[in-house]
Amino acid sequence: MKLFKTSKGFVIEDENQFYLSNATDWDAFINRENLFAAVKNDLKSLSADNDYKKIIEAHIQAPIKGQEVWASGVTYQRSKKARMDESKDSGGGDFYDRVYDAPRPELFFKATAGRVVGPNENIRIRRDSKWNVPEPELTLFINTSGQISGYTVGNDVSSRDIEGENPLYLPQAKSYDKSAALGPCIFVSDKPIDTNGTIGLEIFRDGKTVFSQTIEINQIKRSLEELVEYLYAECSFENGAFLMTGTGIIPEDSFSLAVGDVVEITIENIGTLRNTVEKK
Repeated sequence: MKLFKTSKGFVIEDENQFYLSNATDWDAFINRENLFAAVKNDLKSLSADNDYKKIIEAHIQAPIKGQEVWASGVTYQRSKKARMDESKDSGGGDFYDRVYDAPRPELFFKATAGRVVGPNENIRIRRDSKWNVPEPELTLFINTSGQISGYTVGNDVSSRDIEGENPLYLPQAKSYDKSAALGPCIFVSDKPIDTNGTIGLEIFRDGKTVFSQTIEINQIKRSLEELVEYLYAECSFENGAFLMTGTGIIPEDSFSLAVGDVVEITIENIGTLRNTVEKK
């Protein structure tokens, strides 16, 4: 089941049928206990109409309203190596090696809803950075009580040169306007997402593919529940929260995003998040 937030209402896709929800408050709609069962119950009073698919195509938005976006770091082997390499000259490389095996994961604040873009919108790279990459990430939607209610695709756009200069610059490398993208929907199921599924990243420049790679979700170092437990240990979220779970795909060191690049991130069962890099 997929939940789409649009400017014309909330569309539910279930078993290839499309429904327009009666709900008017996105936060209340998604932040319910046992979300899958709650939406299934909603469907009993709704009529399917394939015209609702056209609403998604024309009016889709990022599936966020009153939530914060947080992120996890160094949860894949590839991420650990990249962070160590980019930070070795500053003496910070060892930090990433240690956190990869530490009991406590790296968690950091990524974005408010106002800094998040949705499908087909523009992401940004910083004006004061010369080395920027997208980071494709399985992203959890977690309700107020700490229950993983759904999943979406996330792009944690990052400035590698700023973070590599000094690990203390992480917030500047990660958190700025249009540095986070979410979508196209929240995938909701009566069971956890299949971790044998894949995350794929493809980057196009002038219509040609300049980078393409996939990784299985099961390559993640930590369990999804573990990451949520640490995030919710001392933080409360009135409307729930989104948590990016880290990336296992990072382009080679010679690559940097450029204005006009098109970034597509695809996760099995969820869909594809497509964004274009806008002018700095």
